[in-house]
Amino acid sequence: MQKDKRQEVILEKLQLEGKVATLQLAEKLLVSEDTIRRDLNEMAQKGLLSKVHGGAISSIQKLYYYNDNVVKHQEEKNRIAKKASGLLQNGMTIIISDGTTNLAFARSIPKDLKATVFTYCLPIAMELTEHPGIEIIFLGGKIEKKSMVSLGNEVVNKFSNIHVDLCFLGTGSIGPLEGITEGSYEVSLIKRAIITASDRVISLATSSKLGRRQPYTICKPSEIGLLITELDPTDDKLVEFAEAGIQLS
Repeated sequence: MQKDKRQEVILEKLQLEGKVATLQLAEKLLVSEDTIRRDLNEMAQKGLLSKVHGGAISSIQKLYYYNDNVVKHQEEKNRIAKKASGLLQNGMTIIISDGTTNLAFARSIPKDLKATVFTYCLPIAMELTEHPGIEIIFLGGKIEKKSMVSLGNEVVNKFSNIHVDLCFLGTGSIGPLEGITEGSYEVSLIKRAIITASDRVISLATSSKLGRRQPYTICKPSEIGLLITELDPTDDKLVEFAEAGIQLS
């Protein structure tokens, strides 16, 4: 494989996963690890990525820290992201909430999409700076340092003054009877405001979140416009959700 093509593959993998490993790239591209190291060094010099021990990370990712959860269930999150990105159309206004599944979704958004995105999640806002056709509106407030999101009444009030076509809701827990629930009171207030501001609610959830319940209710099943998981919609784990009237993808 020619160098230009190799580096294109490396950039695509970085866009989807946020990080790459030298050994895995060498195996995937059928070249030596030294060849991959030379590619990464050259790409780092051009500002296309940042070298780290054993591989590289996105040049955007180096600007913030989103903890190790960013790589958990990455394959499942990428499947969800691919499904979700198929809902996007030019001219839409959307809200993207926080969460690592939503970060994967942000990375999967087509580069030529023209849309307006509201978010209170700093990593997602920074990821979208690579999309020239997207207007990013960051609804700021008090920054929670661990997750890099804005919290507080200021953010809730800002969401109460907007109206969008779709919201993509990172989902802490979801059940067929209780709907979407969260463990953080502050986050629950923001997500309720997001739902009120949106014509359609898209819940993004890995199957590990199904059937779980946390203290604060975000919305009932009837308020969920679409539940996207990595599973086939006919999977047995989703039967109860379908029976509750939730549309599945």
